[in-house]
Amino acid sequence: MELGRELELHLTRRQLFGRMSRGIGAAALASLLKGDLFAAQDAARDAKTGGLAGLPHFAPKAKRLIFLHQSGGPSQLDLFDYKPELRKHAGIDLPDSVRMGQRITGMTSGQSSFPVTPSIFRFSQHGQSGAWVSELLPHTAEIVDDLTIIKTMHTDAINHDPAITFIQTGFQQPGRPSMGAWVSYGLGSENQNLPAFVVLLSQAQALNTDQPLFSRLWSNGFLPSSHQGVRFRSGSDPVLFLQDPPGMDRRTRRDMLDAVSKLNRMKAEAYGDPEIETRIAQYEMAYRMQTSVPDLMDLSKEPDSVFEMYGPDARKPGTYAANCLLARRLAERDVRFIQLYHRGWDQHNDLPRDLALQCRGTDQPTAALVKDLKQRGLLDDTLVVWGGEFGRTVYCQGKLTDNNYGRDHHPRNFAMWLAGGGVRRGTVTGETDDFSYNTVSDPVSVFDLQATLLHLLGVDHKRLTYKFQGRHFRLTDVHGDLVEKILA
Repeated sequence: MELGRELELHLTRRQLFGRMSRGIGAAALASLLKGDLFAAQDAARDAKTGGLAGLPHFAPKAKRLIFLHQSGGPSQLDLFDYKPELRKHAGIDLPDSVRMGQRITGMTSGQSSFPVTPSIFRFSQHGQSGAWVSELLPHTAEIVDDLTIIKTMHTDAINHDPAITFIQTGFQQPGRPSMGAWVSYGLGSENQNLPAFVVLLSQAQALNTDQPLFSRLWSNGFLPSSHQGVRFRSGSDPVLFLQDPPGMDRRTRRDMLDAVSKLNRMKAEAYGDPEIETRIAQYEMAYRMQTSVPDLMDLSKEPDSVFEMYGPDARKPGTYAANCLLARRLAERDVRFIQLYHRGWDQHNDLPRDLALQCRGTDQPTAALVKDLKQRGLLDDTLVVWGGEFGRTVYCQGKLTDNNYGRDHHPRNFAMWLAGGGVRRGTVTGETDDFSYNTVSDPVSVFDLQATLLHLLGVDHKRLTYKFQGRHFRLTDVHGDLVEKILA
């Protein structure tokens, strides 16, 4: 038997079903599987954007989303949830009537007491909305009338990895598509020379080490791999393996891609494997990015006034400030989903020192991004989201002193804010109890947030689904309600 014929007999399961999906095989397979095996793979695509035909489901308020994820869990008590009455209870054990036996992490479960810890930072009201903001965020205080602050976010997870996985994918365990991948799959891209989903990472200003970030947080999961987030790095090689190797010019690269594309299309025809089509598309995208990425990363034409607005770190590649500036440049180029991760918010101890360091490095560029988008006319159709995976406890972790304390993880209520396309500006939603421990009114779950973000992008979260292993999955699983109070 000749080698080629022998290889053809060794089909993978995917290749087998791929071949059976055509001709007589299609009819036979349909009779067995009711024709739904390839429903997601064969979904009609929009010729312009590459997204699903028929999306957006309704007129979007925002065309793109910038998610500024503050990894580690910023303390709502020290930033947005002002609780002046806590001073009366300082050092006293958290009442059982407040805690109500709720679970705590293993990091504080061994403590003999849980002393109430007021913030040592001053708060004041700002803007026409009168929102209370900590002295640690003077630049954010300047833009409060452009924000809707949610004080009553809550999550199901109490530890970092499941919590950050949950807020980014809608599931606490790895394997599901990230929010950016869902948006890329559903809406595609307005810019064919850059990925629809771009990821930027920056390191902590805090002195204590922080939680790691894993690439699965921007994974495509079971969606086609063309929808995974593309990480842009600092330095001379922002996207790995993008540049031509030494000795290869553009003409040679083009000829090589054309030849590889022909071979891949032959295999796609033979096996019906959708990932082969994805591979072809990604090769072409990489070729176009050889021109578009250097132009994106070249900040030489930005005026000094822009760098001054974003702060002293804006000229340093890879910093949070530089990434916020890049986020604006990506938004200008109609990148659909821009994800920033900034580490360093996990203050189990030395919170006053490390939280101040974090805010010093992030407050100015965060506010600058909102201001910059607004003055360029981009904020009206760009949605900006700021927040972490959970909040911090009112009680102290470790030893409490007059000027130092730590706080443990707190999933029951934490603060996030949104700005831009489709959100009501200058509002504060939700109230917590006197200890910022339980929600009193207007709770907002992670699923509610995800449903609302998709809605602002023109997507009905219940209708954006993908069939995998016999089930129609969606970002919000079987949950999620719109947060009507924050919608303009």
